[in-house]
Amino acid sequence: MGVQGETKLSKLEDIEMEKQLKLLNKPAVKTIEMKPTLARTKQNAGNSSTSSSSSRIWRNGKGCPFGTVPIRRITKDDLIRQKNMPPPEDVTFDTQLTNNNSVSEPTGMYGSSGYKVAIARTKNYPDNKFSGAGMAASIWNPPVKDGQHSACRLKIQKGSDILQAVNTEVPLDKTFQRNSQRGETSWEDTMAIARDQAKGNWWLFMEENHIQIGFWPQRIFTELTSFATNVEWGGVVYSPPGVPEPPMGSNFFPVLDSDYDAYCRAITVTNDKGETIDPTETTTFVNNPDMYFVFDVHNFKHHHFVLYGGPGDQIQV
Repeated sequence: MGVQGETKLSKLEDIEMEKQLKLLNKPAVKTIEMKPTLARTKQNAGNSSTSSSSSRIWRNGKGCPFGTVPIRRITKDDLIRQKNMPPPEDVTFDTQLTNNNSVSEPTGMYGSSGYKVAIARTKNYPDNKFSGAGMAASIWNPPVKDGQHSACRLKIQKGSDILQAVNTEVPLDKTFQRNSQRGETSWEDTMAIARDQAKGNWWLFMEENHIQIGFWPQRIFTELTSFATNVEWGGVVYSPPGVPEPPMGSNFFPVLDSDYDAYCRAITVTNDKGETIDPTETTTFVNNPDMYFVFDVHNFKHHHFVLYGGPGDQIQV
């Protein structure tokens, strides 16, 4: 989940997008007014307990008719965002194998021009087998512009791209109506990705009660047909050539305070036996430490936290 900068359109581009809208917005089976917001959790400072704050997706409490899925009507702003989507991230691994513990760690991890990350990730053991991962992430709205992109992510990897589907209860392209403010209680959302061990599909779940959003079918993968070998949590930003890097997270370096920092908390992995566990062996990576930073903290407020952000100066709290 993240934010993306916008670009002004020429008159010709504007006319072309109007044509696309007429083609894309087909007549619906049923039209429903909805609040494009899912339940979120408000993280209380100083302890691990949370209180739920949610908005109903459907005004009448009902979903779509059987055999259909909810699709939000496409707007011109949607097409502009699609036009400004950053290029695919070229993640390359230039690994070296250490002699003492057979851990292969990347030395040239991110080859894409324009991408910067501040992440924690599982150590690169050759026999890693992950069937899922999860986290609760704070929601921020860093200012971006001119094709920039800034996001928090949970990433499961074994060298393949991914796709997404939805169910009949959750609308596509949901937006968050509230976001965290520094020095105040954080707003967050919970997400997980898990492999169906019977069919090999990778499912996306949202919220604390694990609403099934959809799955990436096994057949679209070349390497994720079995288990994943790497998982990462944290922040990622993108800027096109000639544009400065955007803010990440809270727009400030982390100060080890979840009321001030962007974070992923309660991070987990699921092993090949289906057991959800705390990833005890993780490492951090930042490819522009002058702009961004990350802390990987075990047993922080009773959870495993990854706190990240930048490029603002540290403050005293």
